[in-house]
Amino acid sequence: MKIKTPPDIPAKFFAVAAGAGVALSIVGGTAIARSRTRLSEENQDPPKGLAARFTTPLLPDDFLTLLNPLWSTRELRGRVEKVVKETDNAATLIIRPGWGWSFNHKPGQYVGIGIDMDGKWLWRSYSLTTPSSRDSNGHIAITVKAMPEGFLSKHLVEGLAPGTVLRLALPKGEFVLPDPPPKKMLFVTGGSGITPVMGMLRTLDRRGSMPDVVLAHSAPNENEVIFSSELKELDGRHDSFRMHMQYTETDGHFEMSQLDEICPDWRKRQVWACGPEPLLDAAEEFWEDADLEDNLHLERFAAKLSDQGEGGHITFNKSGKETDIDGAKTLMEAGEELGIEMPYGCRMGICHTCTVPLISGTVRDLRNGTEYDQHDEKIQTCITAAAGDVVIDV
Repeated sequence: MKIKTPPDIPAKFFAVAAGAGVALSIVGGTAIARSRTRLSEENQDPPKGLAARFTTPLLPDDFLTLLNPLWSTRELRGRVEKVVKETDNAATLIIRPGWGWSFNHKPGQYVGIGIDMDGKWLWRSYSLTTPSSRDSNGHIAITVKAMPEGFLSKHLVEGLAPGTVLRLALPKGEFVLPDPPPKKMLFVTGGSGITPVMGMLRTLDRRGSMPDVVLAHSAPNENEVIFSSELKELDGRHDSFRMHMQYTETDGHFEMSQLDEICPDWRKRQVWACGPEPLLDAAEEFWEDADLEDNLHLERFAAKLSDQGEGGHITFNKSGKETDIDGAKTLMEAGEELGIEMPYGCRMGICHTCTVPLISGTVRDLRNGTEYDQHDEKIQTCITAAAGDVVIDV
């Protein structure tokens, strides 16, 4: 597969688009201006205004995207301006968002990224690593680690060319920096789990108000520490910032019991933990044993799926597509493989953005084995699989 990058626009279309743009500005200029209104969680579709009526059967987008592919009144878009290598298997994508982006995300939130691959839009979510205010260039950034089993993540790190136009979804997530932040904070991270925390640290650094912060981070070795140089700079710039690095290839895996030495007052701190599943499972158990689970904020990059369905034939009613799947594949994965733009959010069964009505059949929750079989029941496609033949309304 090959990721599509934007083709060069023939010169003759600029003249056509410019003329259309003049016409649109005369006939529906006010409406076009309204289309630049910022989006909200409740209204993710930019308003089209009167301009669409005057350009039917073509929409303003048909002219505007000839001038600039980021000028869309129908969807959020962004253009990759630069790809910065962080480590051998991780890279930061510097993205210029188009109309509708408000630069008011909360530090720690993630954003949906849609990539056109062989005519199919594939979506994934990645943590925003930029501060929550607009920078001088109007950019946002995500940092992606290429996973061995992750075809899309490998392409984002190794094969994405500057100039590629992406689709964007609004920022989401509850793993965020409070405002105002606590006076004492502890971050426990591993591998790419540093990415949402980096958005928080950069926000605190930009504000010039770094509280008492301890970071305990683990990575296989020094060369695989994402943001290594910047973290060292933060450590040197702020007396209130302390950092512990654990290199698992030589030092072994980080044990929560080490906190008694690294951060003796950990019981008095609000804690944010993000990283591999074993690290997060250990953190949950550690804080529960201390009867301090309310102090712990966790971010998992994937749902813990331990069960399986039976598999079966699944029909996507609205799109008219169908396929056979095994009991380990989620309904969301099956739909995306068919090129269906499945609703999605966290992809781990938390946000409920992916819910769709079940028309018929039975599906099984892969986290705990619970089965759902009621007509018109709302099911989460990111954590359910078919348990027999299924029809869903998407």
